[in-house]
Amino acid sequence: MAPRPAKDDDLGVLEDKIGHRFADRTLLERALTHASAASRREDSYERLEFLGDRVLGLTVAHMLYEAFAAEEEGPLSHRLAALVRKETCADVAREWGLGPHLRLGDSEALHGGRDKTAILGDSCEAIIGAAFLDGGAAAASSLVRAAFAPKMLEPNRRLRDAKTVLQEWAQGRKLAAPTYRQMGRSGPDHAPLFEIGVEVQGFPEERGAGTSKRAGEQAAAQAFLKREGIDPESLDDA
Repeated sequence: MAPRPAKDDDLGVLEDKIGHRFADRTLLERALTHASAASRREDSYERLEFLGDRVLGLTVAHMLYEAFAAEEEGPLSHRLAALVRKETCADVAREWGLGPHLRLGDSEALHGGRDKTAILGDSCEAIIGAAFLDGGAAAASSLVRAAFAPKMLEPNRRLRDAKTVLQEWAQGRKLAAPTYRQMGRSGPDHAPLFEIGVEVQGFPEERGAGTSKRAGEQAAAQAFLKREGIDPESLDDA
């Protein structure tokens, strides 16, 4: 069954939450379309996601440069990575109420696609790319600033993900960078589960699983940190 086309009033509500009125609604519609619901790959949000990821990174970098004038490149890089990561984009998408507007194939929708972090994060980036094409750099920047500035200023926001923490921990002990490898893959194509192993020199391998290789790597790194009793906050002044 083909996904139900979004009604104009539905999209209008979404535009109000996003903070951008599209002159070309087809861009917004494409930004909401997962590959499972597209008759052709190019009709999905993937190309817009590619563009939006770059627009997001540049805009957030500019925001951080302005907001944290006394910080050096290292801390700014940590803040940037935390704000543009897929999980943060998915949080923004949830705040926009994006899930019900997503265009998914029947199987993807049946298996919880409307609340999958990867899909929500990708569509968030695609909407940023769509706003850039529709209204230019200023429109996209305004959208990003409205959605991400509150997160940038959240007190005690974790600035580093598990992979970054593990890498810094290893470097601090003069060990080689952690290595990741895919141990297995299960599940259907629309809902894969990747099992990832992580190794650090001199330590037993640890494993994690996720719905993407990236998520699996994060899970493996988090499992390693937990097993070894590594507190991310203890590395802040390292």
